[in-house]
Amino acid sequence: MSILDKVKIGNSVKINIELSKDRFNKETIDAINVSSLGKISDFRITDGKGIGVVLQLSNGKEQWFFEDEIDLLDENGNVIKKNNFKKENSNFIFDFLSGLNYENKNDVRELLNPINFFIWLVVSFKDIF
Repeated sequence: MSILDKVKIGNSVKINIELSKDRFNKETIDAINVSSLGKISDFRITDGKGIGVVLQLSNGKEQWFFEDEIDLLDENGNVIKKNNFKKENSNFIFDFLSGLNYENKNDVRELLNPINFFIWLVVSFKDIF
């Protein structure tokens, strides 16, 4: 789940200055120190892998932020806890594969069993998918 699923243009977010102060000029940092709230004015692709947000700051200027540099707010202004926007798989196959466990085999007959090999192979590769 991405930030696009959680917020819209016009929503307010809280800026985490500790994660972003190393890349901003003094004017931007001062505006964030006055008010750590910003209003989303646009979305941008960041380095081809994620989505960033363009925020309107307290001084009226706009600045973009990575999605991990901001905290989402609910309708009451409380910070929504992040779940790191992990990809959620509700597919039956992924649910089945995540439940598989491989136990080390010590007996030669168990090692040569093709079913045990297949289970080992699936368990070994399930994190790749």
